[in-house]
Amino acid sequence: MNFPAELKYTKDHEWIRIEGNEAVIGITEFAQSELGDIVFVDINTVGQEVAKEAVFGTVEAVKTVSDLFMPVSGTVLAVNEALGNDPAAVNTDPYGAGWMVRISVSDPAELGDLLSAEQYTAVVG
Repeated sequence: MNFPAELKYTKDHEWIRIEGNEAVIGITEFAQSELGDIVFVDINTVGQEVAKEAVFGTVEAVKTVSDLFMPVSGTVLAVNEALGNDPAAVNTDPYGAGWMVRISVSDPAELGDLLSAEQYTAVVG
């Protein structure tokens, strides 16, 4: 499995890429492989402040629906609209074209609670 070192991770299998005061969030390759083929992404929190570990949307796979949890508190600035037309991007490129949301980070101190790639690898075995 691929867990890019420049990203941070949560125990709930989201990744986050910090870009100044903003961040891009998606699900890890491990989460995608556990869920199976993603067929629908539902995120309706644009413009909303979402607390750390709160649900910001859901992903639907062939067999299940799974909640998406916010890695750090922030306001959802944008959703990856391309996923509405092609949710399979999460399956093929979870760290690139399959990103979920862009947020403004409310509390940068919360970034210290996230896992490194090495720590996340230990979590998923």
